[in-house]
Amino acid sequence: MHSSALKKILGIVLFAVLIAGIYMVPTKNTKAEPVLPDRVLPNFADSRYKELYLAGGCFWGTQAYFDRMMGVIYTNVGYANGASDQTDYYSIDTTGHAETVYIVYDPEVLPLETLLTYYYGIIDPTVLNRQAYDVGTQYRTGIYYVDEEDLAIINQVTEEEQKKHKDRIVTEIQPLRNYVLAEDYHQDYLVKNPWGYCHVDLSSIPNEKPRVEAEDYYKPSLEEIRQMLTPEQFAITQEDDTEYAFDNEYWDNDELGIYVDIVTGEPLFLSTDKFDSGCGWPSFSRPIQSDVVIYNNDYSHLLARIEVRSRVGDSHLGHVFMDGPKEEGGLRYCINSGSLEFIPYDQMEERGYGAFQTLLM
Repeated sequence: MHSSALKKILGIVLFAVLIAGIYMVPTKNTKAEPVLPDRVLPNFADSRYKELYLAGGCFWGTQAYFDRMMGVIYTNVGYANGASDQTDYYSIDTTGHAETVYIVYDPEVLPLETLLTYYYGIIDPTVLNRQAYDVGTQYRTGIYYVDEEDLAIINQVTEEEQKKHKDRIVTEIQPLRNYVLAEDYHQDYLVKNPWGYCHVDLSSIPNEKPRVEAEDYYKPSLEEIRQMLTPEQFAITQEDDTEYAFDNEYWDNDELGIYVDIVTGEPLFLSTDKFDSGCGWPSFSRPIQSDVVIYNNDYSHLLARIEVRSRVGDSHLGHVFMDGPKEEGGLRYCINSGSLEFIPYDQMEERGYGAFQTLLM
């Protein structure tokens, strides 16, 4: 039997088993663990990356600054080192938490010394409980570490920074005691509200990543989409269909390049974040940029899942699961090939994606 025919048969069998398994899930368990689309959180505890928590005044600008930097893998915002493991935005002035940014970074690209130097460059470390126009204990500066081995470097960089100031540095240096994830509307606030208040100068970010801007892409009319896609691609992107496992274009593609929304051309995934999950569909550990995908609760087939859609095109892409490689944060974006177009590295420049080549180096 030809290998292609065998793969197709295996794909059909796997798809049937998947559907059968879905329908075997008891209804009473479908919402036992509610899916929260705005809380698709990777777990980097056992990853190959490093973690650090930085308080630098209002966390909106601090997050935006570091999130746009090469070498930063992931960020979110929350409240750290208060008196309890529970608080919220309206309670932090009484619970003693500081507005803090959680940063996951690749030390081979962005060493801790460099990261901390950039941090001290956007704060006034000699001012207590205030940054710019924000006043209160929640706006104090702090470096909260989770790896004891980082302390020597933190102290060394801080001592060098002290030489630049006449007044004593009052930035807290402490092990992380607790961290409460901030409300959804605070996450990536300046992405959602680009004209929002920010005390950090975002016009000059060192080693800045190329960004995928929503306004550079548009969604054609439904009739135009129908004309430009195959029937299967249309069914997947516009009607939430699913292709067969092991019988789709990119499940085993290992070329270097970028994956874009087949409807709009918006960049979605990098080949360097693709891995073989054994599921028969393209699998990625993360999107090219956190805001290029959106999430929906999906209770179809009597199973709670998190659907992934593209930002501009609103194309159905697939689902995200929490069984990805631990060294990359533990997420698996299981994506239909029919919702993607792959642009090889050597064609990216001529196709208008040259700015993103640096992310593949």
